[in-house]
This record gives sequence, C-alpha cells and structure tokens, in this order.
Amino acid sequence: MKKIIIALSIAFSCAIPTAAFADQAACEAKAVSKEGKPLYGAAKDASVKKCMGSAPADSGCEAKAVSKDGKPLYGAAKTASIKKCEGGK
Repeated sequence: MKKIIIALSIAFSCAIPTAAFADQAACEAKAVSKEGKPLYGAAKDASVKKCMGSAPADSGCEAKAVSKDGKPLYGAAKTASIKKCEGGK
C-alpha cells in the first residue's frame, strides 16, 4: 500500500510542473511583435508574464475596484481599493 501511495505522489508531483511549463511555452509562442516577429529580452518577459496572468486573488480584487457609478478606478484610488480588498497586505 505504501508503494502505491509513493508511486502516485511521485507521478502527480511530476505532472503538475509539466502543465505549468506547457502554459509558459504557449505564452512564449504568443510573444510576437505587431509585425509578427518574435520578441526578445524584457519585452518577451513582459508579454509572457501578462499572458500567464496574475494571481487569482489579484484579478478578483482588481475587478472589484470600481467607483459608485460602476466605472473602473485608476491610480491611487485603485491601489487603495485593491489593498483594502486583499486585507491590507
């Protein structure tokens, strides 16, 4: 029984990073300029980071950063709203 549990834990630990690498590889493939040429350096890093997205908690708090009128907040008001949503981290 212990051998089965160990084998399954090893299999799952190897499978999870593979999915993350597959997402990153797909994002790297999408990192192209407006002319269709591949990006390099900081531009590529920024594009991949944007494609991978931010943490789910961040995106939820950003979506909640709206004014009383329902318009999105900007600048210091947005930052304050996000900090309040995250619990003042």
